[in-house]
Amino acid sequence: MSSDNIAICVRHIGKQYRLGGPQEKYHTIRDAIVNSVKAPFKTFHRAPPEEEFWALKDVSFEVKKGEVIGIIGRNGAGKSTLLKILSRITTPTEGEVDIYGRVGSLLEVGTGFHPELTGRENIFLSGSILGMRKREIEKKFDEIVRFAEIEKFIDTPVKRYSSGMYVRLAFAVAAHLDPEILVVDEVLAVGDLAFQKKCLGKMKDVAKGGRTVLFVSHNMGAIRSLCEIAILLNNGKIMKTGTADEVVRVYEESQINHLNAFSFVVERPPEDIKKIPFCVSRVEMLNALGKNTNLFRYNEKIILIVDFAGDLAGSHFSSEFYIYNELGQLVTVGTSGAYHGIYFNENVRKIRIEIGPLILTSGDYRIFFSIMAGDDRVDTWENAINFTIIECHPYAKSHNIAAVNEGVFIIGQSFSEES
Repeated sequence: MSSDNIAICVRHIGKQYRLGGPQEKYHTIRDAIVNSVKAPFKTFHRAPPEEEFWALKDVSFEVKKGEVIGIIGRNGAGKSTLLKILSRITTPTEGEVDIYGRVGSLLEVGTGFHPELTGRENIFLSGSILGMRKREIEKKFDEIVRFAEIEKFIDTPVKRYSSGMYVRLAFAVAAHLDPEILVVDEVLAVGDLAFQKKCLGKMKDVAKGGRTVLFVSHNMGAIRSLCEIAILLNNGKIMKTGTADEVVRVYEESQINHLNAFSFVVERPPEDIKKIPFCVSRVEMLNALGKNTNLFRYNEKIILIVDFAGDLAGSHFSSEFYIYNELGQLVTVGTSGAYHGIYFNENVRKIRIEIGPLILTSGDYRIFFSIMAGDDRVDTWENAINFTIIECHPYAKSHNIAAVNEGVFIIGQSFSEES
């Protein structure tokens, strides 16, 4: 097979693990001598039965040079195992992998770093592992440090870095030291919002530069934005290969079938409720048909049944909510307060909030709640409940819109207000 236009060729690979059974350990000469002496005196113990588990099974695909491939799937589908095989961290149990070019990988925070070495030393170590010469690393050094934003700490041992500093430097090294193939797992979630946006921008630049990128993420917006082709894994096997839009759509539809069996009701911990005189205590999420769900299509309406607990001592109150996307960006704010002219008296214990139709791209979102009594904010419940938009309007996808607030509205309706 000609490798002129092929970066990665995967042929029928599988990875098997054994669960249970005796665990093989590394032994020194001293251990062997001690064990031989103890052997006649050991009592017989039945080893636990072994169970075979295939993290990957019969996986085959090719990646052309310069392609950006997204790999998606539920937790446990085999995504990280596949990337570890491609990064030569582990070997497949069966099958073959041909890789044409240097591979730079970022699979978890600090992969390939030595904690006792400084940031400066780890940059040169990582570059050497990638097969780069000292002069090449020196040429990129200042750019790496600026990107990672760790100028003051470059000569500090990385064991003293925060997780954010660690991942910034690790990504900067992997992206800037010119590997022909860049493999990135979902470690960017460790960084803050600004750095995540910078990383996504850098990966776009890497892709435009003609290098091959394999990108694992649960952020479907990022997959659609960055990737031309996507692979959907399910239980260690390839379920779908095609354009990013096609594969993401199949994945989102499969998520509907998996998740809609659950009831989406969130109750605040009792210990939190006791600390706050008046607060949001429970939230139930419904669609327009009154069915419990947290999965919604583009332009659907979201209904929230919100319960309150505590006493306000005669004050009227209004309820507010804030919706954030998976990158931590505030995409909309809703209120039952002065703008809508809806206030509730102290006896109200349940209201109905209707949100939308929301014009949002596909992805995960979370809702914060707060309560205003007069000019005072008496409660804030962060990350109270989550929802997912599973299908995006074609215009929003083609224009990469994070959120459009037109058409967003809220109706607060009291269920228990006493006249």
